[in-house]
Formats: sequence, structure tokens, C-alpha cells
Amino acid sequence: MPERIDFPALLAGHTVVIEMINSGDAGLPVLAQLLRVAQPALGANGMAFVEFGPTGGRVIAATGGAEWALGRPLAADDPDTACLLAGPRVRQARVVHLNGKLAGELAGSDLRWMVVSRAEIGGHIVGSLHALYSGDDEPGPDQQGVVAYLASCVAHMYGDQSGLPVHGDGPVVAALADGLAVVDRDGHVRLWNPAAAQVTGRSVEQALSAPLPFPLPPSGQVRDHRMPDGRWLRITSGELPGPGTLRVVTFRDITDQQRRDHDRELFVAVTSHELRTPVTVIKGYADTLTDHWESLTEADRRQAARVIGQRANELARLVDRLLSSAAEAGPGDDPPTPFDLGEALRSAVGDLPAELRRRLVLLLPTDLPKALGHRPSLATVLTELTTNAGKYSAPGSPIEITASVDGQLVAFRVSDRGIGIRPEHVERAFDRFWQGESGDRRGYPGAGLGLYLVRRIVEQQNGWVSLRPRTGGGTVAEVRLPRG
Repeated sequence: MPERIDFPALLAGHTVVIEMINSGDAGLPVLAQLLRVAQPALGANGMAFVEFGPTGGRVIAATGGAEWALGRPLAADDPDTACLLAGPRVRQARVVHLNGKLAGELAGSDLRWMVVSRAEIGGHIVGSLHALYSGDDEPGPDQQGVVAYLASCVAHMYGDQSGLPVHGDGPVVAALADGLAVVDRDGHVRLWNPAAAQVTGRSVEQALSAPLPFPLPPSGQVRDHRMPDGRWLRITSGELPGPGTLRVVTFRDITDQQRRDHDRELFVAVTSHELRTPVTVIKGYADTLTDHWESLTEADRRQAARVIGQRANELARLVDRLLSSAAEAGPGDDPPTPFDLGEALRSAVGDLPAELRRRLVLLLPTDLPKALGHRPSLATVLTELTTNAGKYSAPGSPIEITASVDGQLVAFRVSDRGIGIRPEHVERAFDRFWQGESGDRRGYPGAGLGLYLVRRIVEQQNGWVSLRPRTGGGTVAEVRLPRG
């Protein structure tokens, strides 16, 4: 049997988590701390939490022997994902009995058992909590009970909607149908359908005889209203025929639509700015060369040509990003093939801008096995990751590129010593148009497309990419691909 659960340590650690919540912490930092507390108390070799949305799941927090899976997607049609979403809420299984891609990735590790429990709110699955064990001893009922309890704690965090879900299409914020309410002339609710409870989070018992939780538009009109939790509702109302003064109100969650509209506006604003800057500089230096060629020194001319070249490269990279984004970047239908990852990384480094190359430190093993994927796209991935590292770190500070093998996976990392990334932003950073320091685009310019494209490219090659804060300051971006 595995080691007995250390309940005093679990209680003490859980108290720390509660104190974090009481101090205002939320989201991923609290979830990660809960996993760090649970792993030793359960005697597990690793812990992981998978967040589920309409299109599948993704590992958003992991510790110990499961940390390699951070950022890994779980496709909705994967057999292991289907197994997680059906059957008993809590269960345990031998790793060798898994039927999906995860089984192959775990084949080279010493992990033998998995205890897993779904996190659910009102019957809706928000995620699953996993405890992984090495050795042949089967986990017992105590381990299952504690994992189920911790999964319920995580579900409660999702119910509070404080920093969770980390993805905007999570089930907690997705409306499943139109809400319907009937209100009297005083604005008090007389009827509240299940979808209304789903959209607003207010139960039938809480809603009846109480005012609406949003403003009531005039009869026959439509109003878009932002709720305190950030979601947008589209509300319509009309009078019911018959005696009395009753009004029917319908409403739906339009958060995703609002986000798309905002993205389009942001796309136009950011790209206009990003395109205008290099074009203005190029034009300025070109006009200077044209109008003052004879009066300029040879050094001045070379400097002007150098700046024009640098800005033209920036302009070309931005256009590439925009075109790739419009085409939903990826290798298309080309089948993945084995390629020499070390040689591909060295070759891609040679194509980077000179000022960025001077900062790179390559620490690549000579016996690195081949990766399985699309070699040409690696240049785009490395360019985006190193450019991002350079942008958010001090000029001249080193950027390290390292690589290693882990079971059935081969990985490379780009590490900087810059401003770092907050734990609650490690997933949002992959959203289209999002930037960690978006409040100051003058200091950190960009269209917010680089990491989005990297994730698209890597996942189309059956790999995944993740970010994490670097010990000592800075950020580590890690890409994992199947071995060739």
C-alpha cells in the first residue's frame, strides 16, 4: 500500500490556501498552491489539474512528476478525455490501461497509478484533479476520498469566478440557453427559468420576489449590460397581454460576441499603430538619404541604411504574423516527420536579427534525439519566443536556449531574465491580442499575436507549449514535441 495520508500536513497546508484566499489571492496562484500542498500529504509523485471547456481540456497547473504536462491540451475526442468526462466522479486506474496519447507519453516514466476526480458545479464539469503515483502499490480509498474533496474545493473556486476559469470559453461563463423571467409592475421576479439561473448564477429561490439583477430596458427595446463579474448580457423585454402589468424579459450571455467585437477593434488599432511606426521611420531615413546624401558622412549613410534594414525586418515579421493569424497558422496537411531538433534550433538562430543573436546562449546536448513535427515551422516558433524574451528583458541581458529529452518527448526552452510573468497570466498570454503589459504599449509594443501563433503551430504538431516564471526572475517558455 502507498504511504498513509499525512492529514496534519494536509490541514496545515489547506489553512495556508484559505489564508491566501482571505488575503485576496485567487485563480491560478491559489490552485497551484493547493496542488503543492496536496502532493506530499497524499504521498503522490505528481499532481495536475485539467480545465475543461467546450472544445476539450488543458493542464493549467501541475507539480512534481506531472509538471512536464503543464500546458498540454486534451482533445475532446481523445479516449482518455472521454473516460474522464463519463462514469464515476472519482476513480483510479493503472497508467498502462490508458488508451489515448497520454499513455504513450507516460510510457517512459515510473508513474504507475492515477487517482482522478472531476470538479463539477451543478452537474457541469469545470475540470479534473489528478494524483499520480509510482510503484506497484495501489492507492487506497483514503487517497480517492481526499482527491475528491480537493476537487470539490477547486470547483468552489470556479463557482466564485475569481480568476477561474483561466480560459474565456470555460463552462462557468458560457450560457447554455436564453434566460427567461416574468416581472410584475414593481420589477419583482415572478418567474425564473433554469436557464436564467444558469446565465446569472442566481437560483430560482434567490430570484423569486426579488428585483432583477440587471436594469430592465423599456418594452420592445434591447440593452447590452455588463454584469459585475465582467460578463455581458443582451436583454429584451415586452409586456404580456391580459390583466395586470406583467413583463417578460429574455436575456442571453453575449460575452464571446463582445470579445470578438473588441478583438476586431483592437486588431485595427494595434496593427495600424504597429505598421505606422516602422513605415514612418523607414520613410524618414529614406528622405534623409535622398535630400542630404552629399552632406552626410559615410558613417551616417551606413547608419541610416542599417536602421532602414532593421525596421524593414520588423515590418516583415509583423506582416508574417498578421498573415499567419488570418490563415490560422500551422503546417497544414503536411504529415509530421522526424527532424534533428538541435540542428534545426541552431539553423533558426542564424536567421534571427543580429542584435538578438548576440544575446543568445545555446546549451544544447550533442545526443539530443530527433523530434517529430514540421521542421520549417520551428523557425517561426523560435523567432517569436526569442523576440518575446528580448522585448520583456533588459537590453544585453542573456537569453538561454536549452533542450532535453523526457521519456517519449523532446523539449526545448527559451529563458530570459526580464520582468517575468505573473502566475495568473501564464495562460492568458496565449490569447490573441493579449499582452501582459498591455497598459503600456509604448514600453512593450506589439500586436499580441506571437504566443498565440506559437501555440497554434506547436499543437498542430501534437506538441504543446507553456510559460512559467523563472526562478530568480524572468520567464521560461517551454515547447514539447513527440520524439521522432
